[in-house]
Amino acid sequence: MLTTVKILLIVLAAVLAILSGAAVYACGYAINRPKKQSPPTEEIYIKRAEIRRANNQRLYDLNPEDLTIKSVHGLDMRAWFLPAEKETNKFVICVHGHKCNGPDEFSHMMPLYHYDLGFNYLLPDLTAHGRSDGKYIGFGSYDSDNILLWVNYLIDRFGKDIEIVLHGISMGAATVMLCNEKNPPEQVKLVIEDCGYTSAFEEMNDTLKGMIGFKFKPLVKMASLVCKIKAGYFFEDADPLGNMDKAKNPMLFIHGESDTYVPFEFGKKLYEACPVDKDYMWVPDTIHAFSYYNAKEQYDAKVKSFIAQHMGSEAVKTV
Repeated sequence: MLTTVKILLIVLAAVLAILSGAAVYACGYAINRPKKQSPPTEEIYIKRAEIRRANNQRLYDLNPEDLTIKSVHGLDMRAWFLPAEKETNKFVICVHGHKCNGPDEFSHMMPLYHYDLGFNYLLPDLTAHGRSDGKYIGFGSYDSDNILLWVNYLIDRFGKDIEIVLHGISMGAATVMLCNEKNPPEQVKLVIEDCGYTSAFEEMNDTLKGMIGFKFKPLVKMASLVCKIKAGYFFEDADPLGNMDKAKNPMLFIHGESDTYVPFEFGKKLYEACPVDKDYMWVPDTIHAFSYYNAKEQYDAKVKSFIAQHMGSEAVKTV
């Protein structure tokens, strides 16, 4: 007959096996390169998809330059580069979110940066997204190092007197925050983060809570270990809030007040912890990554005023 100890060991082994399987699944769902997604079914996302298609075509019609550099892992990283209509030393690097790509996330802001502000406009695809190579998503960990490679590319190509804005949405927002916490080159002048998370680990915890009704950190810890084995980083490595004391340049924080995917409270925590010059824009009745769609005029005005404040009014033609 089985002893009580043996029964407990069998139960423990079974629990660990279940947790391990769940951790592998959760990690894969989070970091594996996204497959082609099914068309959206909710009206709000159907309309956004239509807007994206139109804006992407408007961008492509301007014949942006197709760029490639090597990532920190030696992978091809691709980007679209749209030069300003008039020569300028002002640049913006726009960084997309989880399972998206540069044009889908940011082509709707092309008129703001290209026409209104007259900036040179760079839309990179992060590792394992869009046209860039890679199997695993970085959640901002090594993505921030890769975006700094794009910064160095622009400096090497266009000169040391250029000025760069980093603008990110969701995972891209976490990425540009992490860039700002890694002592970026002096050419980076300010950072705009839109609905970024405090850390990848906390974002995973919150996502799991939404799925099962409660947070279960041991499972996320195990998934983080799986991520380290597969992709070379722990979820804890992507920690904008934990490294906020190292922030170098002024930061603008934007978040939808009805965001549940990356909770609005994350945005407030990041803003409150930020030690450098800062501003915020909280958008009422707005879900994740919809602030620009819901409040375009206010968004444009806030971005322009923040750039004028920290890069000079001459950087903003309409201010």
